Amino acid sequence: MSVREMFELGGKVALVTGGSRGLGLQIATGLGEMGAKIAISARNPAELEEAKSYLEKHGIDVLTVVNDMSDATQAPALVDAVLGRFGAIHILVNNAGTSWGAPAEQLPLEAWNKVMTLNATSVFVLSQAVANRCFIPNHAGNIIVVASVAALRIGMRMKAVPYYASKAAALHMVRALASEWGPYGIRVNAICPGFFPSKMASGLLAKIEASVIAQTPLGRIGNDTDLQGAAVYLASDASRHVTGQYIAVDGGASIV
Repeated sequence: MSVREMFELGGKVALVTGGSRGLGLQIATGLGEMGAKIAISARNPAELEEAKSYLEKHGIDVLTVVNDMSDATQAPALVDAVLGRFGAIHILVNNAGTSWGAPAEQLPLEAWNKVMTLNATSVFVLSQAVANRCFIPNHAGNIIVVASVAALRIGMRMKAVPYYASKAAALHMVRALASEWGPYGIRVNAICPGFFPSKMASGLLAKIEASVIAQTPLGRIGNDTDLQGAAVYLASDASRHVTGQYIAVDGGASIV
């Protein structure tokens, strides 16, 4: 197999949660451009239709599924929908996530539960469902978790304890699942993005973008293609001997 062939994803099916916009749509586009068939899930039907149109304009075969990842009971139906259309899932990208900013002493329990459920619990629930239905029986599978540089360090710019905790939990879950499921031929890795101009980060970035850029070695924030290379690498045979690892895509911000 040539190096170029290692990165090809033709014949693969990738499920990307939270794939209707932002980082999820960016990843779905990258995987689709490399030949994968794409299933994206999200809660908003209108945003899903808009994303579908965008992906199809790039020549990507795409399925959209309205799904709320904060409700664990919906995971089996999501897997059923993808299998019903494509017959397989080879790559699972757990991207759906949320945040809640508030000083720790004022944070309501509702906020803690919401963030932990979507950013950590749902990652496990869907990974387990796809592993049991697809990966373990086929003795092969690939899980990518979109964590965050917030899993690596605490930045005083954000007062978001549940976000830090949930992303750290997700990153350690990656290591635990990689260790436990490796004998089934399942690889589990993470991407840790820094600041990107997503809907979730837009409010905070409006206030701190200049200081973030000033403290980032490469002197910029992420753009609408910067995650694609890391996602394609982890999704492809180019990383076939890599598991339990993370790639920080943050312009070097996490090292300073």
